[in-house]
Amino acid sequence: MFAICNLAIVPLRFEPSDRSELVTQVLFGETFIILEQKEKWSKISLSTDLYEGWIDNKQFITISESQYLQLQQTPKKYCADLIDYVTGANTLMPVSLGSDLSFLNFPDINSNALIFDGNQTTGIQPKANLLQTAFLYLNAPYLWGGKTPFGIDCSGLTQMVYRLNGYYIPRDASQQAKIGEPLSFIEESEVGDLAFFDNEEGQIIHVGIIMENNYIIHAHGKVRIDRLDHLGILNIDSGRHTHKLRVIKKII
Repeated sequence: MFAICNLAIVPLRFEPSDRSELVTQVLFGETFIILEQKEKWSKISLSTDLYEGWIDNKQFITISESQYLQLQQTPKKYCADLIDYVTGANTLMPVSLGSDLSFLNFPDINSNALIFDGNQTTGIQPKANLLQTAFLYLNAPYLWGGKTPFGIDCSGLTQMVYRLNGYYIPRDASQQAKIGEPLSFIEESEVGDLAFFDNEEGQIIHVGIIMENNYIIHAHGKVRIDRLDHLGILNIDSGRHTHKLRVIKKII
């Protein structure tokens, strides 16, 4: 079975329970495949990154396979405003930055004739645009599994910033660290490259976007800007290193 998210921000959970851990979020317009279905919950795989989890059956609508395939072949159009609205007959619904508006052009899927009049972004943008997009998330509170300006985690930030500019990378920091070209020194990096950080066991646990002049934007407590050096992230408020640098990757 195939489906699409018809609500603003829906939690995707580790287990089929409202008390279960949030693993990521499903934004308005995102499509997915239903892998398993129970009375109240469905296990799904998101189309963009194949991330799996459980979603409440009341928080999506099913579509046909042909409609699903049609949407996969359609250029993506994303909401480029922090928050805006889709409107229709008796409908006024907020949608957040990064929501997928592609299906609104298909009357057979957009049965409520929803309309979006806000700013949109589509296609591959210059690498230089990555940082401007990242700035839209500044001061967003840290939320494990989040991927909106109202709550986001470190890899959600990098994934959404890249997605809004037409580049698709995996969901988790450990997965993102497996792609791209490794760089030997910070001096070799460009604005928009990703820096990855590990724990004492050598596991990748954090990621951020490199800026000019040895600064980095990342989600730690909130989306913030700190210093980056050969040791890792130097918190500009405390003057202490908070993350140990493992590798820098050029993704694009």
